[in-house]
Amino acid sequence: MQSIIAADGVTKTYANGFQALKGVDLHIRPGEIFALLGPNGAGKTTLISIICGIVNATSGTVLADGHDISRDYRAARSTIGLVPQELSTDLWETVWSTVKFSRGLFGKAPNPAHLEKVLRSLSLWDKKDTKIMALSGGMKRRVMIAKALSHEPRILFLDEPTAGVDVELRRDMWEMVRGLRASGVTIILTTHYIEEAEEMADRIGVIRGGEIILVEDKAVLMRKLGKKRLSLQLQQPLTALPADLADNGVTLSEDGETLTYTFDAQGEDTGIAGLLRRLEAGGIDIKDMQTHQSSLEEIFVELVGGRA
Repeated sequence: MQSIIAADGVTKTYANGFQALKGVDLHIRPGEIFALLGPNGAGKTTLISIICGIVNATSGTVLADGHDISRDYRAARSTIGLVPQELSTDLWETVWSTVKFSRGLFGKAPNPAHLEKVLRSLSLWDKKDTKIMALSGGMKRRVMIAKALSHEPRILFLDEPTAGVDVELRRDMWEMVRGLRASGVTIILTTHYIEEAEEMADRIGVIRGGEIILVEDKAVLMRKLGKKRLSLQLQQPLTALPADLADNGVTLSEDGETLTYTFDAQGEDTGIAGLLRRLEAGGIDIKDMQTHQSSLEEIFVELVGGRA
């Protein structure tokens, strides 16, 4: 499958000598929701800015929908919509005027029907004649998305789209993003809300120190790196953990009432059967047991912490 975004060997070194990107290779498939995760300063915004033509790469190539972002800038940029993290628009303009102007910037012919469809999908149609300064923060965020969609891009970058918005609006945006994907738009999402990536993304990319350290299907990533924990609630608390259990990776809670065992669910032998036999042989009775699968957030913390 041909990539709708193909970045190869992309580097960025600023005038002060700081190297923000170190040979980034990233290929994004048409029609997917791709979550780009990484800690502050990892290079997420720099990479997005290069793909969108806002920042020049020091070296490397980037194609957007088959167009080289340097040699064929206009065609490449016309395929991309960007919703930046910071809200920046003319507060004195009405919603309709600013969205109409954004479409015109790309040389697109007027299309009131398309703009109406975009505003209705974002619950902004009844605000179309309202000045942006009079809108709430969440509505201003929606206007930024409407501006990015005004010229009918095939690629949409959402840089922290739900920062500072309430839970209800965040859910509305999730539904909107799914609808865009269903219409064929490729979504690239950066977010500090890991649950957003876990909820919506088809694939996950993790960037750390200017390097892509992992790109994987979300389900495969969670299956590969997600550990499971078995919690065993005891009939009678233990004053200390038996040595043979400690040697097998079992821990005891401070109150002595729960044993916790971490295991690889994909391994040939999880070790659970042997653990239960040792507990029975030691006269340790179990009242209840539960398993917990690592969340994407726990996997992410492990990855950016360099322990995975």
